[in-house]
Amino acid sequence: MDTRELTDRLLASYQSVGGINHLDGKNLPSRQAIGRIATDLLRLLFPGFFDQSAIATVAVRAAASELLDEVAVRLSREIARSLEYAPPPELPDKDPLTAAHLLTMEFLGHLPRLRELLATDVQAAFNGDPAALSKEEVIVAYPFVEAIAAQRMAHELYLSNIALIPRMMTEWAHSRSGVDLHPGAAIGTHFFVDHCTGTVVGETSVIGSHVKMYQGVGLVARSLSAGQQLRGKKRHPTIEDNVTIYAGATIVGGETVVGEGTTIGANAFLLHSVPPHSLVLADDVRVKVLSKDARNEPPSDWVI
Repeated sequence: MDTRELTDRLLASYQSVGGINHLDGKNLPSRQAIGRIATDLLRLLFPGFFDQSAIATVAVRAAASELLDEVAVRLSREIARSLEYAPPPELPDKDPLTAAHLLTMEFLGHLPRLRELLATDVQAAFNGDPAALSKEEVIVAYPFVEAIAAQRMAHELYLSNIALIPRMMTEWAHSRSGVDLHPGAAIGTHFFVDHCTGTVVGETSVIGSHVKMYQGVGLVARSLSAGQQLRGKKRHPTIEDNVTIYAGATIVGGETVVGEGTTIGANAFLLHSVPPHSLVLADDVRVKVLSKDARNEPPSDWVI
């Protein structure tokens, strides 16, 4: 078998299996382009921290203006591709290029407000970690900063019903930080995930202000067996203000509300709501086999 025969077989699989981008004309947004755009947006949000060389104060305005122009052009192009793939219902008749430019400029207009939000996250990380020497160290060294910055930016695009790009941005951050924050999650101020690795926050999660999590925390849906029938429904928990969730805890279900001021202990598995100022501990580990008919009822001997 030579490479010509291998090529023929590969092309035949393209036709029979699918799973290829639109090679002629309309293309999906580029993963590589979104990654580069996300990096440049970090440079705008945290000037000097994500640049290879220092920026003099007198040059900040010129550097920001030039970078904004570049990002606007590149992001608009990717958003146009997204709109061609899945036009939002509120933009049915607009030219994708025109609509993409308007959406891009609207998004970039949110950057000053997002910087204010991110400043609260950096402050929460510094206050919550005695190993942090300064807020500057938090920005330059903590993977959490990239993760929450990407999520907050992606959330704005998500709210504008832009397909693909928000998830691409958060998955870019996921691959770099180890924390999976869905762009649909609504997250309040002063949020911090210490150590990051393995923490998952699902699409319909609602997180209040001054919430701290540790590695391996999951805010997840009760069951995905219904698949696409669950789209648009509240599937993930609500976490109220001033909650701390320790490593390995899993909180399940769209109806589950963790009341303000609560502490969730490490490795707890929580299936229902708890009132404010609770302490939830996993005091025991037990294995229990449930029938399918009983799978939605928490076992009576689980400690939660």
